[in-house]
Amino acid sequence: MSEFISPDRSRPDACPGALQVHQAADGALSRARIPGGAITPAQLQALADASRDLAGGEIELTSRGNVQVRAVTDPAAFADRLAAAGLLPSVTHERVRNIVATPLSGRFGGFVDVRGWVREVDAGLCADPDLADLPGRVLFTLDDGRGDATALRGDIGLHAVTPSEVALILAGADHGVRLSPDDGVAALLDAARALREIRGTQWRLHEIEDGPAIVLRRLGITPAATVLDLPGAVTTGPIGWIDQPDGTVTLAAGLRFGVLPARLADFLVAVDRPITVTPWRSVLLHDLTEDMAEQVVRVLAPMGLIFDANSPWLQVSACAGQPGCAKSLTDVRADAEHAVDTGTLPAEGRQHWAGCERRCGRPRGTVTDVVATDDGYRVDPPAP
Repeated sequence: MSEFISPDRSRPDACPGALQVHQAADGALSRARIPGGAITPAQLQALADASRDLAGGEIELTSRGNVQVRAVTDPAAFADRLAAAGLLPSVTHERVRNIVATPLSGRFGGFVDVRGWVREVDAGLCADPDLADLPGRVLFTLDDGRGDATALRGDIGLHAVTPSEVALILAGADHGVRLSPDDGVAALLDAARALREIRGTQWRLHEIEDGPAIVLRRLGITPAATVLDLPGAVTTGPIGWIDQPDGTVTLAAGLRFGVLPARLADFLVAVDRPITVTPWRSVLLHDLTEDMAEQVVRVLAPMGLIFDANSPWLQVSACAGQPGCAKSLTDVRADAEHAVDTGTLPAEGRQHWAGCERRCGRPRGTVTDVVATDDGYRVDPPAP
């Protein structure tokens, strides 16, 4: 199997945001950070309206639980729309607000409710001027103990071990540090400051030799607990009907290629319930009555929400392809869609379709690569 093309760490981090956009073949790409994936109906409506008025009318969910919009015609006006909706609370820190949290935390399962951590971490990041210097690639993970957020192997995170004990996660691994839940956020922010000081030209903590050990020395922490055996990659988030202990329902739905059309977003907004977007490019509607949940499934499944955990669409991902990417050799999404619709997928299980050897957007875990070449597609065996 061919090797991935390694990113050039000698250049500044060009990870896009709402202000520093990426100029793609189909226009500007703007990305808004959604800490913990939580977005209000009003914010989603503003995003849908802006995508219609100033872009291609689609919202893409990213592998970090953020959202991005392609083909933006007026990036400044688009950023103004985001700011007015509360999706751009800090001009200086907007790209470092990469905070992934367990999507069902506080509603179903888990040792702790991490939603408060999300707010505290976001506020703490934005309040420290020095942390604006962190690369936009840095990822913070907040896990209520079930392992889904930690499995994304972020740079710095908190993982609930019991209701009264939290592990500090560094470079995606446990290092034997245990904290009380009340002390976790402060330790995470201190670790972020240490990462900023030691990173040099590196973007991620795991790229720094002995990075976690150096961070712990700077924090004055001596690990004392047995290291946790953390879960492997979580390939899909929750899908379908989820009964909550309070008698309400969460509906979790996948999307083709993680793309949410503005018109479908309008219908989600109309339900008027809390919304979470996930790192598995799915969307959750929370706190529904059973009657509401039944109506949502009946109306929105035909419009593109995927509630079937066995759908082949949950196994297929793809890069942007043509016309969005000038490096792509073909329209990979159209080709992958045809393969799903006709039952002619080239492999079983998870597969990522890519328009070139870069294989942008490839998910974590074991995946078959379907790579476009000058002579058609090459299917590489499953590999992590």
